[in-house]
Parts: sequence; C-alpha cells; structure tokens
Amino acid sequence: MAGSLPYFNLPDFTQPSPPSTPPSLPSHQRCQPSDATKGLLVALLGGGLPAGFVGPLSRMAYQASNLPSLELLLCRCLFHLPIALLLKLRGDPLLGPPDIRGWACLHAMLNVLSIGCAYTAFQVVPTGNAATVRKGSSTVCSALLALCLESQGLSGYDWCGLLGSILGLIIIVGPGLGTLQEGTTGLCTAVGYGLAFLGGLTLSLGLRVYRSLHFPSCLPTVAFLFGLVGLLGSVPGLFVLQTPVLPSDLLSWSCVGAVGILALVSFTCVSYAVTKAHPALVCAVLNSEVVVALILQYYMLHETVAPSDIMGAGVVLGSIAIITARNLSCEREGKVEE
Repeated sequence: MAGSLPYFNLPDFTQPSPPSTPPSLPSHQRCQPSDATKGLLVALLGGGLPAGFVGPLSRMAYQASNLPSLELLLCRCLFHLPIALLLKLRGDPLLGPPDIRGWACLHAMLNVLSIGCAYTAFQVVPTGNAATVRKGSSTVCSALLALCLESQGLSGYDWCGLLGSILGLIIIVGPGLGTLQEGTTGLCTAVGYGLAFLGGLTLSLGLRVYRSLHFPSCLPTVAFLFGLVGLLGSVPGLFVLQTPVLPSDLLSWSCVGAVGILALVSFTCVSYAVTKAHPALVCAVLNSEVVVALILQYYMLHETVAPSDIMGAGVVLGSIAIITARNLSCEREGKVEE
C-alpha cells in the first residue's frame, strides 16, 4: 500500500521537537591561545605598560634630588640580586652552565648598556621622545637582525603593523629634532637622542642573544646576571663619571623603588615574550611604552605634548592593534588552526 512506502512516513509536527544543543568539541580540539598570542599579550601588558612609567619616574627623581643616571641604574640592579636565592634553592649555578656562560654575560652587558643609555637620555630630552627613539631603533634593528639571522619571516599584516609603528614614532619625534640647532642646548639634545638610539640598538642585540640561550632556569639566571653586571659596572662609573647623591626626600626614594619594581617586571615579561613571538613584533608591541610615557609626561611632569605627539601615539596604537589582531589565533593540542 501507498501508506507503507517510506517516503510517506512524514514526521509528526504536533509534537515539540527537543531543543538542539551545539556539539561540544572534544578536549583535544578546544582552542587555546597560540604561543605568539601569549607572547604579544605578555609584552603589551607586562612589558610595555610598566616600562612606560620608568621614564617619567626617573625624570621625577632627577628633578627632585639631581639623582644621577648611574645611581638610578645601581638601585635598579639591587632589585635583581635577590633572584640568587631562587637559583640556590633550585640548585642551579648562579652564572649559568659553563658552556654558555659567556653568552649569558654578554646578554647582561648589552642590557645594562641599553638601560644606562636610556636613563641618561631621560634626563636630557623629554621622556616621551627618548622612549620613542629607543623603541623605534630597537624595532628597526630587531627586524633587520631577524631578516639577516633567522628564517622566521613576517606576514604582510605584520609588516604593515611594523612599518606603521615606525611611522608613528617618526611623527612623534620628528618635530623635536628642530632643537638640534640651538647651540649648547641643541648639542645636549643631540647627545640625548644618540644615547636613546644606542639604547635601542643594544636592546635588540640583547634580545637576539637571549633567543639563542636554551638551558633550565634561563630567565632567572639572566635576570640575576643583569643585576650583578650592572652593579659591577655602575659602582666605579658612578664615582668616576658622576657624583653620587643621597636623596633626603620621600619622593625620590619612592620613585627609585617604583622604578626598580616596574623595571624588573618589564624585564621578566619581555624576556619571556621574545621566546614566544617574533622579536620585531615584540619590540613593535613594546612601543606602547611611548604612549604611556607621553600621557605621564603631560599629567605628572606637566610637560607639553604637541599635536604631533598625539597623532603619532594614535598611529602607534593602531599598528599595535593590527599586529595583535593578526596574531590572535587558536591552537589545538598538536595542531594549529589555519
């Protein structure tokens, strides 16, 4: 009969259908942030934002008690030395394995030189401009080093964000270069910008050396070595090149303590991030330090922020958004989503 044919067995629409539930993914297919995403987020939140406070706080300490840059570097290095207790508890050598101890010490010396140049530049030129030159040079040099020494390439979106970040830095620092023709003041400004550029160059070299270090407890070892090398280098340099100052006001001591803590957090996060993401992209995301420094320069130091600074900061933020959005991907266990 016709009623027995299968295509006449229609569903009963008078009965409510059970609610549909989306199929749950197995545990091995759930999305997790990729390593590049983790690295860039750590660089942005833990590296760039805390570092943006370091320049204005260093400038406030200098204005309050004429604190020399090498003395500020010395105080910062003291915050790294207690990491030796962690290394001792774990039974690891303080200076790292003997076969790569020289590279670890080289990384520490490059970072000490970078920070020393940066602190000196913060006292000579506006903190926002000094941070701009330092981060711009580190971004460019990291990109060039990656192209020459590594096979890890960059996508078109990455290059777009990288070049946009450099353009934003040029917009910020370009008008300030006009002061280089004002006699002695212009000479001091030129020296300040030169030190900021040198600080960025040595920072990119230090990150490149750190990526080549592979041993247990690498991060705490290089953090301790930074404090040790900085202490050994800043103490004689302080008495030979500068005059030590003992701050007597609470503001100076507060600024020194804040600089030491924030710089230690930034150092740790940047060192972690550069092992997860491309060093050029990490340096580009660290340009968020410039935006924070410009905001604090206006509100804390009451220094003028030009319209070009605001425009350049907007370009930098847009470039960071492009880089971060491009690298926001999910990865599954043993497999990365395309």
